[in-house]
Amino acid sequence: MCVPAVRPYPMPAAAALPRSRAPWSIDPARAALLIQDMQNHFVGAFPAGRSPVVELVGNVTALREGAGRLGIPVVFGAEPAGQPPGQRGLLGDLWGPGIGDEPDAAAIVAPLTPRPGEHLLTHVRPNAFLRSHLGRLLRSEGRDQLIVCGVYAHLGVLLTAADALMNDIQPFVVADAVADVSTEEHALALRWAARSGVVCTTGGLLEALLPSREPESA
Repeated sequence: MCVPAVRPYPMPAAAALPRSRAPWSIDPARAALLIQDMQNHFVGAFPAGRSPVVELVGNVTALREGAGRLGIPVVFGAEPAGQPPGQRGLLGDLWGPGIGDEPDAAAIVAPLTPRPGEHLLTHVRPNAFLRSHLGRLLRSEGRDQLIVCGVYAHLGVLLTAADALMNDIQPFVVADAVADVSTEEHALALRWAARSGVVCTTGGLLEALLPSREPESA
């Protein structure tokens, strides 16, 4: 994929998020977390140490830690390196050959390196359900809610969330744990996601997932 360099832009504030059409509430017993394409090849296009990548990595990390505490399955979606033209298909006409064979280009960024017990799912299309076993994995885990974060919001994140809906899996797109090539594309993706699922923030989702601490006894 010919990855464009991304100029800094601020993550959207909670007050600016579109209203979600779906009435669903997140349930840790039903949810899985999909971390989409957080690979060096893609994340490296964002300006290091600036918004939105600082918040992106921090918030995805927070979601991953929260999921681990609750036993929520964590799935990393990743594009493979060195795809031959026959596998790349029409995507090559739009975005080039994809991830090359450079060392570590396809690796998940270091702060999010997959751990034992987490799933690393290879997908050859931006939609993580297409030509992958994501749907089968979710069914085997008894999960019908999918928390989606990562990059790019208007492409892989949005297509995956839309296909979740088509498969009767409730999608939750985390607005400040996704990023895009520009603030305009980011906002566009959230508007579309709000029509077919729940758009939320990292803080709001974790507050709903993690039980409040019991007051300490005197």
